[in-house]
Amino acid sequence: MDLRHEHFMNEAIIEAKKAEAMGEVPIGAVIVIDDEIIARAHNLRETHQLATAHAEILAIDAACKRLGTWRLEHTTLYVTLEPCPMCAGAIIQSRVEKVVFGASDPKGGCAGTFMNLLSDERFNHQSEVISGVLEKECGQLLSDFFQNLRKKKKELKLDKGNPNLQ
Repeated sequence: MDLRHEHFMNEAIIEAKKAEAMGEVPIGAVIVIDDEIIARAHNLRETHQLATAHAEILAIDAACKRLGTWRLEHTTLYVTLEPCPMCAGAIIQSRVEKVVFGASDPKGGCAGTFMNLLSDERFNHQSEVISGVLEKECGQLLSDFFQNLRKKKKELKLDKGNPNLQ
């Protein structure tokens, strides 16, 4: 395993933890060119009530602004969860060269798990994909988040049913 991949995935995990602290699904992303992070982002869907506020989309937007171009050739996107169809489309459109992700998404991952949009030769651009970098750590963040969310919902439901708490 390339230690640079682990280093940059740890930076994406830092972003994911920022999302978690805000009550967002803990997904983080960083975009790198020449071993330098040029953009970083985390999920802000709930905060902005915007379906497109995924970590990858926000990082792509930031990288385009930083570089002054929509073409992100020679960049690598590190993301803690396998990109969804929307994010895979943005990756293709922005010409990201390589995508490195942590946890697979069997229900919606479009970098090889559910389907593979990023390597589909019918598109005018394909991205190299590296999967499973710090997979356990990335997956655990998501598992813990959703477990805690279910626990809070259950406690709230129980509290509403207790007349002494009202």
